Amino acid sequence: MGRIAGRFKRVEPRRWAGRPVLGLLSDLPRKNCWSIAEWAGEASPHGMQHLLCRAVWDADAVRDVREYVVEHLRDEAAVLVVDETGDVKKGTHTVGVQRQYTGTAGRIENSQVAVYLVYATKRGHAAADRELYIPRSWTCDPDRCRAAGLGEDTTFATKPELARTMIERFLDAGHHVGWVTGDEVYGGNPKLRTALEERGVGYVLAVACSAELPTDAGKFRADALARKVPQRAWQKLSAGPGAKGQRFYDWAVIDLAEAAPGHHQLLIRRNRTTGELAYYRCHSTTPAPLATMVTVAGSRWRVEETFQSEKGLAGLDEHQVRRYPSWARWVTLAMLAHAFLSIVRADEHAHRPAPDDLIPLTCNEIQRLLITVAVRSDHGLAHRLAWSTWRRRHQARSRASHHHRQAASET
Repeated sequence: MGRIAGRFKRVEPRRWAGRPVLGLLSDLPRKNCWSIAEWAGEASPHGMQHLLCRAVWDADAVRDVREYVVEHLRDEAAVLVVDETGDVKKGTHTVGVQRQYTGTAGRIENSQVAVYLVYATKRGHAAADRELYIPRSWTCDPDRCRAAGLGEDTTFATKPELARTMIERFLDAGHHVGWVTGDEVYGGNPKLRTALEERGVGYVLAVACSAELPTDAGKFRADALARKVPQRAWQKLSAGPGAKGQRFYDWAVIDLAEAAPGHHQLLIRRNRTTGELAYYRCHSTTPAPLATMVTVAGSRWRVEETFQSEKGLAGLDEHQVRRYPSWARWVTLAMLAHAFLSIVRADEHAHRPAPDDLIPLTCNEIQRLLITVAVRSDHGLAHRLAWSTWRRRHQARSRASHHHRQAASET
């Protein structure tokens, strides 16, 4: 927390900031301003709500989470992974919400979607940046944007454009990375690929089977090129360790005839059991071994692990806020909480390896130990009863207000 202390102009919000981070790391079944404030020993949630809504501090300036992640997980072979995740929401007033596809639900739902940039290395992985996706239905309605706390200059940006913004911000901060990977949303965007090529950054980006790719013999669909690969050209390689061991696939690579400088290739992955194929458009400034491109492609699963941990351990998706400034603050603190767990895990593995009869410490186990051993939050019966009274009084006021509005609308 000392890393971000200088971002707060007043001492009160600086002190408040540590409490929600600890609360996000707690074992609470549901994490929001009310539950975290009660867990932290506060008499009401007003302080937590003030920190998220009205206190003076710039969540976008708290990029120390990026510096923190890179400093402790630094690796010359690091990969930046871009991907989006959605949170299912009710109503229409929460910033960025509309009916749209979200992988969280696996279908079109009323949801809020954000794009994240994950820094992935062999030591660990954590989110280093985030951008909220604001649909056209919002950017075309200035009054709605203003009510949600969005700036007057808010314009529509696609998910690949948000990814490009975060990658350029990462590079402009003086950090170096050799590779970027992402799914078909990003691999199918030529502007993102061109921007990476101009910055000298390699990429292994997934593309659809219908993607048209240039070769010396003309343009072909990715799946048509895959059918031309001879059996001897496939190589069995691991995409990296998974929960059940190494993830082995068959891989093949085809050179592409791009006019742009650098080395352009199509990487094809084949499932050794089902035969299912996946396709990746690749670029590097110098020739890259097949094993390197396979490792980069395999890094994309790190983002799913990051989302799972951030939501399951740090309450990333449990915010109950409507306006953009509050969303940005909550998400930034959740990212910091998860980064702490990832970095402690990496340091433990590096400096205190587990004995042979124990698996290495996981983020889940580190969270349990931290809260059980170091934090212990038990404020007694009087505190719990006072919070029960506070909740019931607040709910009674809300019910009375709802009935009053209903009666007014009927007259």
